[in-house]
Amino acid sequence: MDPKTLWSEGLGDVPAYVPGEQPQGGGWIKLNTNECPYGPSPKAIAAMREADDDRLRLYPEPSGQILREAVAKVHGVPAQDVFCGNGSDEVIAFAFRAFFGHGAPVLFPDVTYSFYPIWARAFGFDFKTIALREDYRIDPADYALPASGVIFPNPNAPTSVGLALDAVESILRAQPNRVVIVDEAYIDFGGQSAIPLVAKFPNLVVVHTFSKSRALAGLRASFAVASPGLVPALERVRDWYNSYTLDRIAQAGAAAALLDTDWTQELTGKVVNTRERFAAALEAKGWSVLPSQANFLFAAHPSRSAQEVLAYLRDRRILVRAFRGARLDKHVRITIGTDEQMDQVLEALDRF
Repeated sequence: MDPKTLWSEGLGDVPAYVPGEQPQGGGWIKLNTNECPYGPSPKAIAAMREADDDRLRLYPEPSGQILREAVAKVHGVPAQDVFCGNGSDEVIAFAFRAFFGHGAPVLFPDVTYSFYPIWARAFGFDFKTIALREDYRIDPADYALPASGVIFPNPNAPTSVGLALDAVESILRAQPNRVVIVDEAYIDFGGQSAIPLVAKFPNLVVVHTFSKSRALAGLRASFAVASPGLVPALERVRDWYNSYTLDRIAQAGAAAALLDTDWTQELTGKVVNTRERFAAALEAKGWSVLPSQANFLFAAHPSRSAQEVLAYLRDRRILVRAFRGARLDKHVRITIGTDEQMDQVLEALDRF
């Protein structure tokens, strides 16, 4: 008997998301999953250690109130407008289920986070990809179409290109009766957050993660800011699966990390400085590099394919990410590491 005959109908038709390679053992320069090269705030570490006591026998506060209050303080929004989750992937999945599927397709860019089409298929929603412009930018005018909702990262991934706040407003105005989700995983590396627009647009959901600019990818914490009318929908979907998505340690660590704004600014500043230096060095070698507002670059060698670059660097224990597709087969995505790591990448590329 084929065990797949016991699976739910349609499960085998939905592809699985393929994360970046996680090598075992040391000696690798790991620039393939957009992790932070520096550690999290010492205040976050201290808060997590303090939370690691016999209170773990108790369930955590289900709404993540400690973290909601920290978000409210840092971003100047009411705590009731904040929804917390176990990583931004979970929050976005909840948002797909809560807001999309009105008999029209979900709209998102054709070159974007590859989880979006997977969620659409998993929930049985039609979707339509909107082609980026030739310069790999989102054109807001392309989103004035019948839709069940819109989602896009800002800055976009894997392109690293940011969208100005007035352009985000244009998309919101084009879809006044549908939810627009702005996935701001990389916003702290040069973009302008759409969180202030939530008070103006009741159809906006802005999602943040702690994996990038707070260096807490291993903690799995995130939040969304949305109007009070939308947060209950997210809470309802969450409670279908797990009312306690954020444990006590995660809530304490994420809240402390968010409140330590000085540490975040120092960390992101170092990454941005290294990014700009590395981008200039690649361009001096003849590479084409898109303007980045993220903690990674999307770059193309003048004559070699992305797969060739990927294989060459991997043989030298340097991991970057390559994607397949007509508009992607030349570009590699390179996470920004420390200055020393990026110098080693440049040295390896000198011999390519």
